[in-house]
Amino acid sequence: MANTAEKLQKQQLRRNREIAKWEREKARPKRNLYFVYLVFIIALIYATDEIASQIGTLMKTEIANDLFAKFGEGSVGWLNALSILVVPFQALGLLYRPLADRWGRKTFLIINTFGMSIAMLVIFLSDNLLLYFAGACMVQFFIPHDMHVVYIMESAPSKHRARIYSVIKFFANMSVMLVPFLRDKLMQDAGEWRNVYFIPAVVGVITCFIALLTARETDSFIDSRLRYLKMSDEEREAEKEQKSSENAQGGLIHALRFAFKHKQLRWLYITTALANIGFIGSIDYQTIMTYGYAENYALSHSLTEIGESVLNEVSTGAVTAALFMFPVGCAVSQVIMGFVSDSKGRKTAAITTAVNCLLAFIAFSFGSKMAWNESFVGFMCGAFVGSFYSTNDVLIMMIGESSPTNLRSSTMSAQFIVTAIGVAVSYIVSLPLTMIFGNGFIGTVAFCLLVPGFIAALIVLFKKTHETKGIDMDKVTGTEWD
Repeated sequence: MANTAEKLQKQQLRRNREIAKWEREKARPKRNLYFVYLVFIIALIYATDEIASQIGTLMKTEIANDLFAKFGEGSVGWLNALSILVVPFQALGLLYRPLADRWGRKTFLIINTFGMSIAMLVIFLSDNLLLYFAGACMVQFFIPHDMHVVYIMESAPSKHRARIYSVIKFFANMSVMLVPFLRDKLMQDAGEWRNVYFIPAVVGVITCFIALLTARETDSFIDSRLRYLKMSDEEREAEKEQKSSENAQGGLIHALRFAFKHKQLRWLYITTALANIGFIGSIDYQTIMTYGYAENYALSHSLTEIGESVLNEVSTGAVTAALFMFPVGCAVSQVIMGFVSDSKGRKTAAITTAVNCLLAFIAFSFGSKMAWNESFVGFMCGAFVGSFYSTNDVLIMMIGESSPTNLRSSTMSAQFIVTAIGVAVSYIVSLPLTMIFGNGFIGTVAFCLLVPGFIAALIVLFKKTHETKGIDMDKVTGTEWD
């Protein structure tokens, strides 16, 4: 009994210390133009996240040919096989994400930014496959957290939230242009790809320390945490029971069972799986571009094979020039998605982004093969990749708006399972073919997977799904469309 009383007393002391800490944080004055400064810092952090996410893909051919040189023409297939081993670290990152609800947004904003930056620095310093793999694992661990997005949602005024988020996201997408710029300045030879990682890593570390010294914790988190800490034990238990009751039917298995019993969710899941059959194209676009231009170069110079000198010429020339327009195409396609979604509806937005993805990918594929203007090919590449991910974004929004409250979080999480089905098909088909027929065959494989997959997804979207814009999220049952 005495031990129990002592334990409770220690818990209360810890609680009081934490209450005092958050009250001091809340009392910190906000300087003039603090929010403008915060938007600037978050934009830089978001840019670091986007660059860390894209930089490896934007140099995939060079990385694969360097790290897997002994496998020759199948090097990209082996790099893709290695990337599968990195996936568990991404899943581990998702499990660590909820800790921000206990320790605060700022803590994890700093940790994630610093982690991504150090990961890029590790890759810059890597002189072997093992060190590169360690850096890649670190990147995938920190990327899913997206604490900068939470900061925007909790700090921006509600009436301007979407607009501010769009502006910051547009800036972050455009910042990816730093990668082709650094390719042009620091990568005189394809084997110097590591140099491109250095500047983004340093900028990320500097941004991280500025945020550490000057950013405040979000008011939303402080208020929520203080409310919880000041509850009595009885109130806290009552809240836990209420949340448990509200989510009594939650869980991935229950969500999947529910979804496949009801038409709207069932067809949205099927659409998601179909749209991701061509996933390999969304991560191998730089290789498709490189070998498309290389094949055309070899043909025009009457060469019988694509040698290292040809790849180096194309990599530091046409491909780098094309990649300058990649972030522009990506940003424009995502702005289109946001505008159509709010003005015309989710279904219309999903159809629009899917059509954009299909047309842009076809133009990108033929443009690479025929060595069309680099700026056009780069823009189409960005438009295709941006539309690919925008389609998935709209689909998960429709899934959330088609689900009852007690299952919404679970049905949205379960989307990753059906996405994985499409991705698995993409890998199962593409990996052996790439290893057998070489890197130049990736474009053909991606075309044969993505085009039929998106056509099928479009047919299902158009015929089987329903609009969800304006639906009452508190009253939707998921059975409305049965």
